[in-house]
Amino acid sequence: MKLGVLTVPLYGRSVEDAFAYLSGLGVQAVEIGTGGFPGNVHLNPDEMLADEGKIGAFKALLAKYGLTISALSCHGNPVHPNRHTAEKDNSDFEKTCRLAQKLDVDTVVTFSGCPGDFEGAKYPNWVTSAWPNDFNEILKYQWDEVLIPYWKKAVAFAEKHGVKKIALEMHPGFCVYNTSTLLRLREAVGSAIGANFDPSHLLWQGIRPTESLKALKGAVYHFHAKDTRIDEFNKAVNGVLETTSYANIIDRSWVFRTVGYGTSETEWRAIISTLRAIGYDGSISIEHEDALMSVEEGLEKAVEFLKPLLIYETPADAWWI
Repeated sequence: MKLGVLTVPLYGRSVEDAFAYLSGLGVQAVEIGTGGFPGNVHLNPDEMLADEGKIGAFKALLAKYGLTISALSCHGNPVHPNRHTAEKDNSDFEKTCRLAQKLDVDTVVTFSGCPGDFEGAKYPNWVTSAWPNDFNEILKYQWDEVLIPYWKKAVAFAEKHGVKKIALEMHPGFCVYNTSTLLRLREAVGSAIGANFDPSHLLWQGIRPTESLKALKGAVYHFHAKDTRIDEFNKAVNGVLETTSYANIIDRSWVFRTVGYGTSETEWRAIISTLRAIGYDGSISIEHEDALMSVEEGLEKAVEFLKPLLIYETPADAWWI
């Protein structure tokens, strides 16, 4: 395993300053935004694809600081009912795939997206209930007429450009948001579809990360180290379907936290061990979205928390058997 960081929160620093800072913390891998919600401050596909020299210089910069790229990230909604939004996010995805090939990166992280409830819709419609029966009709339209056809084409494009792993972040608000929906799309489209496993989005849904990881064995392509704290008192009153502003921390049922501030060290040890048990040996990429800490403090605390938990070496033969 490698200790990694998603560089997006360091958008105020130049790419070299960000690399130097992370390398100094002992970080080994970086996940870099190339479009969509993460933006492209540290790696702009348009600029890189137009100039081979810049790609060479970027590789040299990584080598200078002893870093590798775990994935390129372009989280967006390429099946958004607004055609302009969908085309922009799909374009970001395709540019990211083309750039990944140039940088010898085989993993792209994004969202599945969520369509509207009919062809003329203006906004996505995330279905969370099986009743009334209208919802089942919406799901049938979204999956059979929009989502599956889109991802079949997107997978073909990605594979043509050397991207073997499309790591979808299971995120509420999109069609792929939990274990079963990830596996459903993977079954329909193929093994290029896998998970960017982020426990923070699963914990508040009541999903145990270790059990989800076991069910996703062979389909975990990237991992985000981010935590969630459940406020049991607010949850007891209003449940976990939360639309309160993220800035209103006191009143929310759950909030994102730096690793170790929401879930115990024991549980994080179990998550890391389960990753190893299912064969995942990639980057543990820290994503900072903790409203109670500065970017630097959040990242540094996460690095220090995870360093002793990661399993870096190849397992020994079971000599006791």
